[in-house]
Amino acid sequence: MQVILRKEFASLGKVGDVVTVKPGYARNFLIPRGIAFPVTKSNLARLEHEKQVHSLRDVRERRQAGDLSAKLQGLRLIAPVQVGEEDRMFGSVTAADVAELLKERGIEVDRRKIQMEEPIKYLGEYPIPVKLHRDVVVTITVDVVKTN
Repeated sequence: MQVILRKEFASLGKVGDVVTVKPGYARNFLIPRGIAFPVTKSNLARLEHEKQVHSLRDVRERRQAGDLSAKLQGLRLIAPVQVGEEDRMFGSVTAADVAELLKERGIEVDRRKIQMEEPIKYLGEYPIPVKLHRDVVVTITVDVVKTN
């Protein structure tokens, strides 16, 4: 059975691809979950419309990400933390903390866009990538310092 993918699916393809799958897989999994729909004349027209809407949305999001990227370029944030003996931190600096520091500067960034592999647990200077769009990634610097 041929279906048109509405969402990107790792094992099948990208949005808009026409793929051939077993009828049961399409009928019981892909179509009910909205991942794909059957190939018909009306669905092909609907696909073209969705592609246009998707491309317009993508252009708008890329432009907004570029504007935000200009604000974030070269930005240095200071994260004051409490430390104990031998400069050991209480807790850690997470993506949510970095998002809060950005919010204090008047820049709204979703914490899920901050690409930290793991929370920061030591004092120092750390480069943090922020993925604003799939094509726009900017790196900010976070200085973790102890409070007095």
